[in-house]
Amino acid sequence: MTYLVIRVRSDRGVTKKIRDTMTMLNLTRVNHAVLVPKTDSYDGMLQKVKDYVTWGEVDADTISTLINERGRMSGNHQVTDSVVKSASEHSTIKSLSKAIASGEATTKDVEGMKPVFRLHPPRGSKGWGGIKRAYSVGGALGFRGEKIVELATRMY
Repeated sequence: MTYLVIRVRSDRGVTKKIRDTMTMLNLTRVNHAVLVPKTDSYDGMLQKVKDYVTWGEVDADTISTLINERGRMSGNHQVTDSVVKSASEHSTIKSLSKAIASGEATTKDVEGMKPVFRLHPPRGSKGWGGIKRAYSVGGALGFRGEKIVELATRMY
């Protein structure tokens, strides 16, 4: 299982521990997203930064669309099937996304692929829905489960 983690808030006035954890997650700017495996160490990191990010489980189709739309190689080149085939053991973006979703691969397996996806702010009238409240009470922060897919599609 893989999480999609999206940074919602800035790090102004934040403690150094939280800022360092955001750096370890490669979330250096607002609206940046990363794919992380569901492990105990990542769960602890997400709990530490839960007031600044939102996350949830994603499927292979969402990962595939994310890589197609917003995936970048070093030099800011777009990720394509031919690039994935030449830089990794996977033949297409679809097979790579299935491996990432099941936890067998990461974005590091494609040589030269940036681990961060730079997303657009959420489109639509709702936007974030309040960046100071948890998702469970109508805001944008914290764990949102399968609903992360709806947010990600508004941010491609």
